[in-house]
Amino acid sequence: MNFAHLPLSVSHLDEGCTLWYDNESPVHSVLHSDYLQPFVDIKTKSKNVVKPVRVLVQYLRHIKSDTEIELMKMAAKITSEAMSSTMFSTTSPVNESYLYAKFDFECRARGADLLAYPPVVAGGNRSNILHYVKNNQLVQDGELVLFDGGCEYSGYVSDVTRTWPVNGRFTTPQSELYQATLDVHKSCLSLCTPGISLENIYAFMLNHLGQKLKDVGVLQEKCKDDIYKTVRRYCPHHVGHYLGMDVHDTPDISRSIALQPGMVVTIEPGIYIPENDTSAPPRFRGIGIRIEDDVLITDEEPVILSADCPKELPEVEKILNCH
Repeated sequence: MNFAHLPLSVSHLDEGCTLWYDNESPVHSVLHSDYLQPFVDIKTKSKNVVKPVRVLVQYLRHIKSDTEIELMKMAAKITSEAMSSTMFSTTSPVNESYLYAKFDFECRARGADLLAYPPVVAGGNRSNILHYVKNNQLVQDGELVLFDGGCEYSGYVSDVTRTWPVNGRFTTPQSELYQATLDVHKSCLSLCTPGISLENIYAFMLNHLGQKLKDVGVLQEKCKDDIYKTVRRYCPHHVGHYLGMDVHDTPDISRSIALQPGMVVTIEPGIYIPENDTSAPPRFRGIGIRIEDDVLITDEEPVILSADCPKELPEVEKILNCH
């Protein structure tokens, strides 16, 4: 393809005009190196301004219109119903691949175009692998399964995580860690208001998780180490991310900016204790729990788009034992 005419077509830019071009991450290397980069170099020496269009587009995507919000509500509704149906159909023991297939079917049967990403269906100690996607092992009686899944509906996605016991009953150690995670989760949801940033909520999450881990005996009350560093051992990911046309939407926009009405974010605290963690009490080893919801920021209270998916401990056990 001949690109020689392109520099000529933009060379007449008036002084002081802005040239929108992603010169730091070019898509077409030959077009960039042979034609556009030399042109950009010339323009940057003049009164023209060169700005990356990628960030501009992401800011335009950041605040959702009313139509976009309706589509995201539908994506979250489909996911919540599909996740609930998957929980309802769980038996003990169960293969991760069955739960994967069940969720996929339930999403598509309700109108989803496809899954938003390869889901995490992790039973037992595998729930401590953050991006486990093999989804082909047997979840044994007495184990939890962590299911992180979402669907795409008309170009917009959802991202929901639930954790449940495949035999329908939480053990005492499982319920302790689950309730601790849920308490932190709900506290973080209450902070999803204009003016607060995801970084603010993340700092709160680490502090609150630290106290909860002390309450259940995972951490010593007089922990000598940096509490944030210690807690990150048990929750090595952020509290959430932006959501929209992609799962990790608008990735170039800092999580330090203040939340605004129309933004949609995820809130997903977790506690992960691998079975080989000898510093943790034996009763907690091999347990991994995450609870994640999709949240619409408004001028008033946050709207939980995935609220239809059960997460209170009695609700989870009830749906698992309704066969």
